[in-house]
Amino acid sequence: MATSHRELRLKRAYRTRASLRKKADGRPRLSVFRSSKHIYVQLIDDAQGVTLATASSVDKELKGKLKTGADATAAVEVGKLIAQRAKEKGVETVYFDRGGYLYHGRVRALADAAREGGLQF
Repeated sequence: MATSHRELRLKRAYRTRASLRKKADGRPRLSVFRSSKHIYVQLIDDAQGVTLATASSVDKELKGKLKTGADATAAVEVGKLIAQRAKEKGVETVYFDRGGYLYHGRVRALADAAREGGLQF
């Protein structure tokens, strides 16, 4: 039975997320989703089941600055924005959930920008 790329990615994401939750130590999760046109990130408190902050390449603040939402420069801007919003909520340490994607390209650019913005993971 053939398995789609999406199903394989979700399987990797669930497996990775389960092991990260054990090591989370009460920290919120920085969850990344990338589509072919945009990149999205959420700061999630799994203990309470709430989303603390979000940022994406479709945000009004970034819409005019970005040429496209599907490149590394967009990921850098989204990473800076989520770091700023996390600081406003009083969050400094998180654990990074790459969502089954390789830590490469847009995902890595977003993570590096979030670190530069002051988030620790």
